[in-house]
Amino acid sequence: MAPRVLVDATAVPADRGGLGRYIDGLLPALSEAGADLGIACQRADADRLSRLAPTATVLPAPSNVNHRPERLAWEQEGLPTLAEQIGADVIHCPFYTMPASSSVPVVVTIHDASVFHNPEFYDDERAEFYRRATRSSLELAARFIVPSRATRDELVRMLDADPAKVDVAYHGIDTAVFHPPTELEAERVVQRLGLHGQAYVGSLGEMSRRKNIPELIRGWVIAASKMSEPPALVLAGSSTADPVILDAVAEVPAGLRLIRPGFLRAADLPGFMGGATVMAFPSRSEGFGFPTLEAMACGAAVLIARALSLPEVGGEAAAYTEPDADCIARNLQRLLEDPERRRSLSEAAHERSKLFSWSSSAQVHLETYARATGAVAPSS
Repeated sequence: MAPRVLVDATAVPADRGGLGRYIDGLLPALSEAGADLGIACQRADADRLSRLAPTATVLPAPSNVNHRPERLAWEQEGLPTLAEQIGADVIHCPFYTMPASSSVPVVVTIHDASVFHNPEFYDDERAEFYRRATRSSLELAARFIVPSRATRDELVRMLDADPAKVDVAYHGIDTAVFHPPTELEAERVVQRLGLHGQAYVGSLGEMSRRKNIPELIRGWVIAASKMSEPPALVLAGSSTADPVILDAVAEVPAGLRLIRPGFLRAADLPGFMGGATVMAFPSRSEGFGFPTLEAMACGAAVLIARALSLPEVGGEAAAYTEPDADCIARNLQRLLEDPERRRSLSEAAHERSKLFSWSSSAQVHLETYARATGAVAPSS
């Protein structure tokens, strides 16, 4: 008999982000697979999650859990109590933290270990939170889910995690949202960005040094400055106050166009990514790489760094670069000047993206829940 699982979705922030995409992809797949689910969530998410996972019991948490201190306090006492009330056999905490005491086993998703191997990318408070949460969960949880072999290996290497307790469940892709765009979808984004037919290099996600945004900007400047018709650089996603990134922005010559549109609508993402000449993600550290996979599903030619999990996502369907500006410039220029290579990468990327499904991810999660409760033996 499958275990009854309580998934704690209360940590999902208002802007959704990577955690939101994980929850929004996983829960419907678990529901479709017949999982016996309870879902704790913020009150604002209750209706949406009820539609996404119609077979689940959706349980709104107290209204103050949208604030981190109150959410973490509720997680310690309210979450285990809720698990007992609904007769859960296992709790799944999908974002690093977990209750220190629970009458049922707890599964924790650890998304990456970058705070340990690249602490310089985090402010002190955030770094301490992730370090403390990860170490505590590694000590207390019954099992762990990670989104890549690279993340598993980093936890084993740096924190002496037991590899027999760590299961790799790759994230999936929502093909209803991420798909090669029509000409109309691509043209709509071009017009909204004010490009008016100008080619562009795109990137999507967090504007941070961990994503290597300063070196991407400088590499693009080097490459574009050598071209008679230079492409724009469009950095979509979160804003930033990081002075290192702002300095790189300020260095862009007047003859080149750098556009920062902020967050794009979900409906515009296929047109944005599939319409780019190249999508570039030269990150220094990744636990998985959602934007890379999403760009591949949209048929983009992607340029990525050989950093941790990214080769697991890109495989042979991506072009690669070292993370410094000169290497980014060389590899970016090669792609920009080689339309046949871009076409080949585009086709290969779209095909490879089909290997990543939420149904496959859900099956790994179900096996993990069963192992946590002792219903099946751990994998060797």
